This record gives sequence, structure tokens and C-alpha cells, in this order.
Amino acid sequence: MELIPVPGVRNFRDAGDLPTTSGAQLASGLLYRSGSLHEITEDGTRHLAELGLRTVIDLRSQPELDVWPDRALGADVAVLHLPTFPPREATAEEIAAERDNEERDAEAGRESLEGLYAFMAETAGPAIARSLSALARPGALPALLHCAVGKDRTGITVATLQSALGVSDAEILDHYFVSNSALGLDQGPVLYVDEFGVERRSRAISRDLLSAFFARMRERHGEARAYVRAHGVTDAELAALEAAFLLTP
Repeated sequence: MELIPVPGVRNFRDAGDLPTTSGAQLASGLLYRSGSLHEITEDGTRHLAELGLRTVIDLRSQPELDVWPDRALGADVAVLHLPTFPPREATAEEIAAERDNEERDAEAGRESLEGLYAFMAETAGPAIARSLSALARPGALPALLHCAVGKDRTGITVATLQSALGVSDAEILDHYFVSNSALGLDQGPVLYVDEFGVERRSRAISRDLLSAFFARMRERHGEARAYVRAHGVTDAELAALEAAFLLTP
């Protein structure tokens, strides 16, 4: 679970190379995860080209894209905007409160991190399903899946895919938790400037957050495969993902 150095991109790493409970191995080199590409350098772009990327899935909201658009990687890379959060208009009171919220997180927006994960467990199923369906398309891989800094929205989407393919919770949680050291959050909150030009703090994730997401998902659907099926992933798409990602002994 080592970081891959890509100039201008934070938290870039492979989402594979993990064992499954069935004895198979999740293949590496097919799905990467990271923060946004709005600061990627020319060297970083060349590095991604060397990885053979065919698809980039951006989980951010439209306002985020308006302020921090990804830099283009080339005509041969399909870019999909599949926002995790359902769009809604903020009230004037919410916008004012957001400006005054010093604890606002880079990914959480108006929510606390605890509130964010509860919200995602309830509402992110359709977006996660669309991402998995996109990855199952012929020619979609290798792919990169990202949000703002690659820890929360990316974290739950990658974790759901890993779980649906048979990776254990323990392995998934270890992979998820790497974002803290990758972003320097293991040393304490990190300051950043939001889309309004206001300085904020980005906070560390805890294993309890993703565990809570899984618990809510399983309370409603039993397990990850049933969760994504309920939101539109077909059996044929799950079979395509298994064929692509699972290496059997």
C-alpha cells in the first residue's frame, strides 16, 4: 500500500494488490485512487500516461469542479463526473454558517466527518453503483478514481468495491487508513484554503468512520454486493469486475 509519487497529485496509490477471503488476489495496476488533478504537473501527466489510464472518475461536486477543474490527460482518457453527493441548493444561512465553520473539512463541507459518513451511508449508493458500473465497461481499465484529497468519498467507493470483490474488512480498513499518513494528517489537522478563499482545517480519518459506513450498509442490505445491486449494478457487471480484478491461485 505504498504511495505512488505523481507530481502535483496527493494521496495517489493502487487500490488493488489485496488478498480476498476466498484465496484470490485483487490485481494491481487496474484501479488507482487519489486526490484531484487540478495541480498535476507535466511530469505527473506523463507518469499517468505511463500507467496506461483509460478512465478517470471524478467524485467531486460541480461547484468543486468549477473552482478546481482537473487538468486534461489526453483525448484517449475518458473522464466521468459521478458526484458522490446528490446535488442540492444551499440556503443563505447554510452558506454563512459554512464560512464561519473553522472545523470544516476538505471533503465534509457543511457536515462533520461523523455526519458525512452517516450521510454517505444513506445517500451515496447510486453514485457508488455508477462508479462500479463504469469500471465494468469494456476498455475502462486501468482507471483512476478521485475526489478532493482522496480520503472520504474515494475511501467509501473503493472500500465498497473491495468488499464486493471479497476483501476482508481488516484489509480494507488498513488500505483506507493510509490516507492519514499520505496527507500528513497523522501529525494533526492540515490547513487548506477552501473554494471561498477561507483557511480551514482538514482532519484525520479514523477506522470507526468506515466501520460505521459498513455497519449502516449491512444493516440495510446485508453485504456490499447486495448494496450495489440494489442501486443498479447488474450481475453481468459484477462478473466483469471479478474477471478483471480477481487473480486466482
